[in-house]
Amino acid sequence: MIDFLEGSLAEKSPTRVVLDLAGVGYEVFISLNSYARLPAAGECCRVWVHDYVREDQHLLYGFATPAERRLFGLLLGVTGIGPRTAMSALSGLAATELSSAIAAGDTARLSSISGIGRKIADRMVVELRDKIKHPGLPDGAAALPGDQRVQDAARALAALGYKPADAQKMAAAAAGRLPAEGTVEEIIRQALRR
Repeated sequence: MIDFLEGSLAEKSPTRVVLDLAGVGYEVFISLNSYARLPAAGECCRVWVHDYVREDQHLLYGFATPAERRLFGLLLGVTGIGPRTAMSALSGLAATELSSAIAAGDTARLSSISGIGRKIADRMVVELRDKIKHPGLPDGAAALPGDQRVQDAARALAALGYKPADAQKMAAAAAGRLPAEGTVEEIIRQALRR
């Protein structure tokens, strides 16, 4: 299984990239949110990969962070959701917003995403709510599995006097505006600037 690909960004478009690794071009399908975090064509970058293999196809789906890739894998486990719908969900909402909507049971927000109707939104909530909730956060705030930085920043903002739900939203939004390797301190500073 391929965990990540790191190489020169040979081609870049909103739905796919081609990474040049030692003279071999790997086509990787990406979400719009991952696209926004990629460097310019020709620069070196790392893309976290979900290797999707079926009888008639072998596709690579790429993500800016391991947490986004994990959420993609969880979405694929929902009845009725394939890779295209999962990528549409991750393109429609940032990964932290998507996980928050699932944990909160916000089916109206989920069904506003292209390709996701009311039935699939209900299934997403039922099948993923317990997998996405983070027990350490008050008020059932959602956490992306594997993104501890956002949770630590949310706790720090709550300690500064922000309501826990507001602190979670602020931290998630700030993390989305920073590179994937941004620290907890950078997330907090970015959140406080807004």
